[in-house]
Amino acid sequence: MASSIKDYREFVEKPWGKMFYDLIYRQLALPADPPLDILDFGAGFCITAGHYAQHHRVMAVEPNDEMLSLRSSGNCAINCIHGGIEMLRRQSDGSFDLVICHNVLEYVPDREQALQEFARVLRNGGVLSIIKHNLPGHIFASAVLSDDPGAALRFLDCDDNSDTMFGSRDSYSNEYLVTQCTQNGLSMLKRLGLRTFFGLSSNNDVKYTKEWYDNMLALEMKTCDLDIYKEVAFYNHFLFCKESLSV
Repeated sequence: MASSIKDYREFVEKPWGKMFYDLIYRQLALPADPPLDILDFGAGFCITAGHYAQHHRVMAVEPNDEMLSLRSSGNCAINCIHGGIEMLRRQSDGSFDLVICHNVLEYVPDREQALQEFARVLRNGGVLSIIKHNLPGHIFASAVLSDDPGAALRFLDCDDNSDTMFGSRDSYSNEYLVTQCTQNGLSMLKRLGLRTFFGLSSNNDVKYTKEWYDNMLALEMKTCDLDIYKEVAFYNHFLFCKESLSV
């Protein structure tokens, strides 16, 4: 695993890093037209934001200035903002059709406020996309990929709370997320698995072959909405919709 922001930038360019994003794009399945207003909160290197900026109006908010400095030079069409939740508060009600928050809420101390702001800035009928760590997936990865059953046992005994290069990680439960979103007027559309299989093998050589990549991508997509597989995926991808106000 990456040990620094620069290492992580190189990591996401590997086939197993690119697949994470390819799966996001397929699971969201956004059409190129009509253009949407998109907020990417905790945009990191702006990879997802840059992908959608080809056809949509994207605002990317990221508190880590080093990650912003390492973003792709092709992401010039994005409105990139260095900041955090205070930037959310500056946005008008109902400003966005889609709010993206991927692997970020685990590191946000005022998580409930962030979720309230996401709901506020969404338009009626808009979608909130949240990707979060999934504890059973961490158990599998520790026991299989890392050959560390001791870590897997520790995950079984307690929640996934640890210090990382991004700060202290508090891996909240799925139930907590659904409850908070529901209280803010968001209804769950679906929960999907992400990185169910492709992160479990340490044979990186095969991952550079087109056959492996295409078949693994197909396998991940074919199983991402099946309960037995999303329960053990490393990440869960939640999609919520802001319910239209009754007239």
